[in-house]
Amino acid sequence: MKKILLTLVLMCSVVAGAQTTADLEKLISETRRESGMRHGTFSVCVYNVTQGRMLYAYNGEMSMVPASVNKLFTTGVGFARLGSDFRFNTKIGIRGNIDREGVLHGNIYITGGGDPLLGSYRYRQTTPDSLFSGWTTALKKKGIKRVDGRVCFNTSIFDEQPLHDTWQWGDLGNYYGAGVSGLNFHENMYFVYFNPGKKIGYPASSVRIHPKNLNIHGTSEVTTGAENSGDNVTIYGSPFNNERLYRGTVPAGKNDFAVRGAMPNPARNCADLFSSYMRTHGISISSNSMQVYSAPDSLRPVLDYYSSNYYTIAQYTNLTSNNVYAESIFKYLGYARFGKGTFENGSRAVTEYFKERNLDYSGVRIVDGSGLSRLNHVTADFVCRYLMAIAREPFYDEFCHSLAKVGESGPVRNLIPNLPKNVTVRLKTGSMDGVKAYAGYITTAHGETLAVAIISNGHECSNNAVGEKMGKILYRIATMY
Repeated sequence: MKKILLTLVLMCSVVAGAQTTADLEKLISETRRESGMRHGTFSVCVYNVTQGRMLYAYNGEMSMVPASVNKLFTTGVGFARLGSDFRFNTKIGIRGNIDREGVLHGNIYITGGGDPLLGSYRYRQTTPDSLFSGWTTALKKKGIKRVDGRVCFNTSIFDEQPLHDTWQWGDLGNYYGAGVSGLNFHENMYFVYFNPGKKIGYPASSVRIHPKNLNIHGTSEVTTGAENSGDNVTIYGSPFNNERLYRGTVPAGKNDFAVRGAMPNPARNCADLFSSYMRTHGISISSNSMQVYSAPDSLRPVLDYYSSNYYTIAQYTNLTSNNVYAESIFKYLGYARFGKGTFENGSRAVTEYFKERNLDYSGVRIVDGSGLSRLNHVTADFVCRYLMAIAREPFYDEFCHSLAKVGESGPVRNLIPNLPKNVTVRLKTGSMDGVKAYAGYITTAHGETLAVAIISNGHECSNNAVGEKMGKILYRIATMY
C-alpha cells in the first residue's frame, strides 16, 4: 500500500510539473506572437541553484546582446578578485625642495588609481570641495604655502582609450557614455542647465554648467518640449574635445533644468580644478597643470586617498547600472591581473574566471564592463550557470544584495505585480534600443533558490512594453516552482 501511495504522489508531482511547464511555454509562445515581438529574438532560462540543475530553457543557447546585464560579470569577478573590502587608492606626492618661506620648488603629483568615486557629487565626503580640502590640508601640513611649479597628473594605471571602439556615437557625449580614466573625477560627468522657452518649440537657453570653471564650449539646438516631458537632450562630443553640441528638448515650465553630460577630460579637469581650489585656499601655484606618464624619481608621498569599499561600489554599480563604475572595475581587473587597465585585459580577467570555474562559455563574448557595446554576447543558459557558480562563492550574499529587489525601489520596483510576500526576486536589468534583459535570483515560497535569465533582442515595440511582458513571465517562474 505504501509503495502504491508513493508512486501516486510521484506521478502527481510529475504531472503537476509538466502542467506548470506547459503553462510557461504557452505564455512565452503567446508573448512571441504579440505585435512588436514576432521578428525579434527571445530567450529564457531557469536553473535550480539549490539542486544544481536546469528547470527550463527557451532558446537558452542562443547568443544575445545583454546590455547592462553584462555588469553581473564585472561585479561578480570583482568580488572574487578584489574582495569586498578592497579600496581604490589615489596618491598625492611632491617632488622638489621646500624652502624656509614654504615655497615648493617643484611639482605636486596626483597618481590616479582608477577610483570611480573620486570627486563624486553623490556623497558629501567625496564632493570636489571635500576632496580638495583634504588634499590641500595635507600639503599645508608639509609646510607648503606656495608652489613654484605645477600640478602633474598621472593616469597610467589605465590606457589612454576611455571608450570602447564599438560604443555608439549618440552615447558618447552623454553621462552614461563617459568612459573611464586612470584618474576619474566627478564620475566623469558634468551638469548643463537649461531654461525653457515661453512656448513649446521655442529655443531653450543654456545658462550654466557645474562644476564651475570647466573648459567646455557648448552649442545648443535644444528646444522646449511639453510639460513633464523630461530630459530628451542628446549631447554629442568626443573625449579630449571641449566642444559639445546639445540637441533635443527640455520640459516647459522648469527653469534651471539639469542635463548630465560626459566630461571631456576628467583627469585634466581634476588637476585644473585642484589648482584653482588651492589658489583660493592659501596655496598659490605658478604654472598650469600637466599630464605625466610615469612617476618621477624621488617622489615623496603626501597622502594616500582611499575610496569607499568595493562592496559599496559594486552595490551602487548594480542598483543604478552606473557605467563609469562598471568600466573602472573592469579595467582595474585587467590592471590587477595583467599590469595595465585596458578593455582587452579586463575581458581576459573576466573570462579567466569563467575558465577557473569550469564554465563553458561557448557563444559568450565580453568586450567591456558596462554592456554598452553591442559586441557583448551571452546565452541565457550561460548567465544562469554563471549565477550558480557565484552562488557557491563566499561573497554570494553580498553579490546577491547588490541586485535590485522587486517590490522595493529602482527599475524593478513594479516589474512583477502581486508577487507573493514569501517570494523574493533580485535582478539586474539591461536596456538599450532593441534590447531588454533581466537576470538574477529568485527565492521561492518553498525556500529554493533559482537563477533566471530572460533576454529580448530586436523587438519592435518599446522596452517598457517588453518589460511588462517579461514581468508576467517572471511572475509565472517565481510562483510555479
